[in-house]
Amino acid sequence: MAPLAVVPRHVAIIMDGNNRWAKKRLLPGVAGHKAGVDAVRAVIEVCAEQGVQVLTLFAFSSENWQRPADEVSALMELFLTALRKETFKLDENAIRLRIIGDRSRFHPELQAAMAEAEAQTAHHQRFTLQIAANYGGQWDIVQAAQKLAGQVERGELRSEQISAELLEAQLSTAGIPLPDLCIRTSGEHRISNFLLWQLAYSELYFSDLYWPDFRHDAMRDALADFASRQRRFGKTSEQIEAEQRTSC
Repeated sequence: MAPLAVVPRHVAIIMDGNNRWAKKRLLPGVAGHKAGVDAVRAVIEVCAEQGVQVLTLFAFSSENWQRPADEVSALMELFLTALRKETFKLDENAIRLRIIGDRSRFHPELQAAMAEAEAQTAHHQRFTLQIAANYGGQWDIVQAAQKLAGQVERGELRSEQISAELLEAQLSTAGIPLPDLCIRTSGEHRISNFLLWQLAYSELYFSDLYWPDFRHDAMRDALADFASRQRRFGKTSEQIEAEQRTSC
């Protein structure tokens, strides 16, 4: 695929449909999650080739703890295995890994593996892979508000000084450009507590494919669809077109 004229700096993906993919094939649910790792590799390859700077993947939500205990245990084991196996590949391909979410509930071994993977890839700047694990958009906003409240209590900040910019700087995604495009697979049409603040002006793209089937061509189609849209951010089409003519 030739380079697109317009490429999102940051793509966020809700990787949905792993269990249904496995059930359709009479396989255990964890088989779908394992197959989904190949889809992750495919999407990373397409994003890198097109010049996307950040890819955020919703791997495990704060609500996913409600799933059957054996499935959660298998997911944690898969996460640990993938971290140990894939980090070296990320490092070789100059990809920085960031993990966002509340890590306190994870086993200490998994927490240590997360920290090691981040440290090993921290020096890369060309492309960032951000994994949302035990993450919830409401949690993210609350923890940011708590940090600001602490600053107010310590006299470092007055409540009237709190702005959208200050709150955004306390989110787990601080320092990362806001998502331009959010993709959800499996035919569902909701964002399920994912990056609630950050997705305020993101373009949304929904695919009927289950996540393990969302490979190179599907990702290219999503990027091409994004490139065909006009992002107005509250302005009119005429204003945007005038600005584009001026910048040329």
